[in-house]
Amino acid sequence: MISEVSPEVINWQQANWQDYLRFRDANNSEINRCFFNISYLFIEMGQEGLTHAKVSDLFIFLLVFWFSRNPEIIAETFGRCLMEKAPQQAAAPDLVLYVGDRIPVWQEGEPRRIDLHQWRVPDLVGEISDTTLAIDLDQKKRLYAALGIPEYWVIDAKGSQVLIFQLQDDGIYVETTASSVLKGLPVTILRQALQKLHQTTNVRAASWLMDQVEQLRNQA
Repeated sequence: MISEVSPEVINWQQANWQDYLRFRDANNSEINRCFFNISYLFIEMGQEGLTHAKVSDLFIFLLVFWFSRNPEIIAETFGRCLMEKAPQQAAAPDLVLYVGDRIPVWQEGEPRRIDLHQWRVPDLVGEISDTTLAIDLDQKKRLYAALGIPEYWVIDAKGSQVLIFQLQDDGIYVETTASSVLKGLPVTILRQALQKLHQTTNVRAASWLMDQVEQLRNQA
């Protein structure tokens, strides 16, 4: 059993579901997010930083704009909402997107989490990698693959890179050049928008990104 988690610990630690529940329910303001996969636990310590928040909001802008241009498609985001498939997995991705039907709906008296025994998995999840790039490309990628999430984005805030992975029939993620959930959206545009954050605000970068999306629609 894990007795404590140090802010310096960045690797996953061996644990059981009860360890996870103990940290999930702890009254500890230093714990940001909890992740669990079979027998390993990762606690993300500290609060969200400026860079992480700036990049996260840029991609939320993208999702809102994308589906505002496709009003016939039902979509909803649940960024950083805790998802659980007890007692095997738990995660709280930075980006969580459901598209189509059977979108989770909270009912009075239920826990404020997405129960993956009750609801289907999201169509897309993403992680903003400010200080956790190695983990996002390794343990978290394996966690989301185990959950069967069709598309996974890793957004490297420091390196200005975006990686899109699509789940194959064998349960392995393979990197791709365009999103299948946001059909026709190439990863190159996302990377360019991320690079613009070095010179401008996320609102202006989002405006540029929306112009690129509109051009894609007009060319289709």
